[in-house]
Amino acid sequence: MAGLANERGDYGGKMTWFVVMSCMVASVGGILFGYDIGISGGVSSMESFLKKFFPSVYNKMQNDTKISNYCKFDSQPLTAFTSSLYAAGICASFFASSITRSFGRKPTILAGGISFLVGSAIGGAALNVYMLIIARVLLGIGVGFANQSIPLYLSEMAPTRYRGAFNFGYSVTLDLGIVFAGFINYSSQQIKRGWGWRLSLGLVAVPALVLTLGAIFLPETPNSLIQRTDGQEKAKVMLQKIRGTSNVQEELDHLIEASLASKLATENSFKKILQQKYRPQLVMAIALPFFQQLTGINMIGFYAPILFRSLGLEEGASLLYTALSAIVATTSTIIAMLVVDKFGRRAHFMFGGIQMLASQLIIGTILALYLKDQGDMSKGYAYFVLVLVYIFSAGFNLSWGPLAWLVPSEIFQMEIRSAGMSIFVAVNFFFTFAVAQTFLAMLCSFKAAIFFFFGGWVAFMTAFVYSLLPETGNIPIEKMEHIWKDHWFWSKIVGDHGK
Repeated sequence: MAGLANERGDYGGKMTWFVVMSCMVASVGGILFGYDIGISGGVSSMESFLKKFFPSVYNKMQNDTKISNYCKFDSQPLTAFTSSLYAAGICASFFASSITRSFGRKPTILAGGISFLVGSAIGGAALNVYMLIIARVLLGIGVGFANQSIPLYLSEMAPTRYRGAFNFGYSVTLDLGIVFAGFINYSSQQIKRGWGWRLSLGLVAVPALVLTLGAIFLPETPNSLIQRTDGQEKAKVMLQKIRGTSNVQEELDHLIEASLASKLATENSFKKILQQKYRPQLVMAIALPFFQQLTGINMIGFYAPILFRSLGLEEGASLLYTALSAIVATTSTIIAMLVVDKFGRRAHFMFGGIQMLASQLIIGTILALYLKDQGDMSKGYAYFVLVLVYIFSAGFNLSWGPLAWLVPSEIFQMEIRSAGMSIFVAVNFFFTFAVAQTFLAMLCSFKAAIFFFFGGWVAFMTAFVYSLLPETGNIPIEKMEHIWKDHWFWSKIVGDHGK
């Protein structure tokens, strides 16, 4: 295949169209995840959807003039519609680990695509709340399978020096999914007969079909071929194809060495990751997704239309501004993708963390002063808050949005890679579920202080990264274990195990 660039990575070779196209197909899973995130908040603010499935919330909005602006959408059944996807994703991620390890990355991606297809059909045809929840559960299974396998697939297919950019590609497609969801929600809300929400929920079938059909033709990664079948010759041919050169022996040798090391261990991978020498990786597999969900981003991802309506904006305007927020997020992710391998992961974490913290503190102060329990905020302050939300979203997508997925996909040795990614995805889904299920109740209780709550966590996680996360950029995955033995803190934990 013709190379896209003449620059060489650590092992030599070129960026080939073959690997680019393969990773583009796999990254469609990001569109699906982003679409599912963005669509739920939009339809949850549509009056026709609320009137059909959640009439108590609709009546509260229309008739209760004494209820607090912060409490209009506080409903556990309504939040269950959003959060059920992530509860299903928790369970699915562990099943996905076994499939990924035993059968490869490709079958796991395919299974996720099929689950997305079935879920979209049921959601678009839903007649009651139970059908909605079943659809969300199936979509959650698809998300669990996709998020466990696709970041691994991208990391293993990409040349070392471009690995960050390839993984950011997944985050870009995730943001594009949110953009598509935002504009589809805005358009479908204007359908006069009130069935626009069916269009919003059903259109996820389009990218699901692309992923399902594309997965059939995806090549398996060289890492997986060696790990599962000892197919060294097949892996060599695949490496030559994706690197655009016949000189792949050095990279192949390192992959074989890593595979042999993983097979010498007889323990189950979930037991193995508990060993002391893997303590840094285990901590990061838990801490990074935990912190990501406590940035407060799900205020934007899940409930932006609801949040904007609480500020006094109309239904159509809130959906339009949500779509524009997704465009800001996508642009920020693309910028980060272009420079992440140049400036490193840690620099992005620091810059994004400071930007998020500042915007949250200002938003919380404005809401505390100018958005009372009854009555609308002045339009000037409402639009100022809107701009600050965009600044917050940009900071997240320069840092914790894509990096919380990129770093875990880089740091696990082959013998713990599937288990590590499953733990990461499960923790991510658990806290996504927890935030999604409790956010509207927290907004009702904390009011403006909800932004100070999340801002405090952003300050803490920024300090955590500064102190405890070494730089992972431009280091081959099979050599990543050595970063811990040179770290001021982790070297004391792993000791000789890290050497």
